[in-house]
Amino acid sequence: MSVVLLCLSSSPLLAHAVAEGDKGYIQEITGIHLLPFVYLGAKHMVTGYDHILFLLGVVFFLYRAKHVALYVSLFAIGHSTTMLLGVYFHVGIDSYLIDAIIGLSVVYKALDNLGAYQRWFGFQPNTKVATLVFGLFHGFGLSTKIIEYDIAPDGLVPNLLAFNVGVEIGQLLALTAILIAMGFWRRTLGFWRHAYTANVVIMTAGFVLIGYQLTGYFVSKA
Repeated sequence: MSVVLLCLSSSPLLAHAVAEGDKGYIQEITGIHLLPFVYLGAKHMVTGYDHILFLLGVVFFLYRAKHVALYVSLFAIGHSTTMLLGVYFHVGIDSYLIDAIIGLSVVYKALDNLGAYQRWFGFQPNTKVATLVFGLFHGFGLSTKIIEYDIAPDGLVPNLLAFNVGVEIGQLLALTAILIAMGFWRRTLGFWRHAYTANVVIMTAGFVLIGYQLTGYFVSKA
């Protein structure tokens, strides 16, 4: 889990930032380019540590395939909806603030896994609704960056749909890697002994992400 914090400390402030080469490509092309956008979408998800942290938290205590499929589908529906509609209708949100909310989603899910809400408030929030709602915010994080790069209107809808397909492919790849690793870990005697610590580390990583984004926000406004 220390690798997670290392990745956060060495990454750009914007969790949804696009590599400079990809940024230039997005800004320069016009027309329909399905395969390149599928690639860009998959690359974004696989390298998006905020998404991966949230997915890790979501599936941490899910053992049945149907439960994993349900929660991941809810996240995908939320993520896809706001990404597509946000870009199409040009709904821009400050990128620092939206990424801070995404960091909050990581903290929320880690606390949920730790049973904090039941201990603190005496009830369990609806985990399905929370997954869908935070999926909406994750999608706005990406749509905000795409809007900033002023993608050409020619071929916009097909390219966005292709990008979203790539995002879902990347999500499946990341999820497969997570589930394989979790499957091996759950078979060890130390899983339950270290599960608490692992979620504390996930929560800490979420707080680090929030701090990065809020720092960037206040610096940009100074």
